[in-house]
Amino acid sequence: MIDLGTGPGLLALGFAGYVGRIVGVDPEPAMLEAARRAAASAGHALTLIEGKAETLAPDIGTFDVVTVGRALHWMDRDLTIALFDRLVARDGAIVICASFSATDGRNPWLDGYNEVRRRWSPTRLWEEAGKGTRTHRDLPAFFRGSSFQPTELVTTETSHLVSVQDLAQRTLTYSSSSPDALGDSVEAMLRDVEAHLASFSHDGVIAETIVSTAQIVKR
Repeated sequence: MIDLGTGPGLLALGFAGYVGRIVGVDPEPAMLEAARRAAASAGHALTLIEGKAETLAPDIGTFDVVTVGRALHWMDRDLTIALFDRLVARDGAIVICASFSATDGRNPWLDGYNEVRRRWSPTRLWEEAGKGTRTHRDLPAFFRGSSFQPTELVTTETSHLVSVQDLAQRTLTYSSSSPDALGDSVEAMLRDVEAHLASFSHDGVIAETIVSTAQIVKR
């Protein structure tokens, strides 16, 4: 499996128990370092490549599964389609994954959490991240005219408890509020996020409902 725009490796490592080899690709060194630490902690082998997916070497080979999480909107469409053509094995699949806190009121802390992220994120990156949400919704348009088409959509919901600190740290996994994007403002933003979350926590933890989707795309 190869995970394009792997970030801190959350999606790649989530598949680790089901595949024989995992490769992660990301242009941000800080994200790759986080993925490296996460893989070591989980005891999984993870090959990491620094760079944009569109510039992967031609001899990288083919993969049974190509995954993309919160990264598709950063990628040039025409170059990405050409990349998929050479990366996806004959009977392989692309899996476009998304995971987000439910926005129907079951996470009452969410609006303020996103507002804090927005205040600290560079405006350009926040706007482009918003485009990414729309990209996930309009995958048929993204793949129109290519040899690929969306097939099955898998959706799951889960509820769990998450610590205030872990929820604050999650902000650093988004491209619009990553360490590279925030620079010297990382610690200040984390304090701001934790201050907002404190009023919703009980004993330092918060209830969260998550919606996860996986759109299967095949030739």
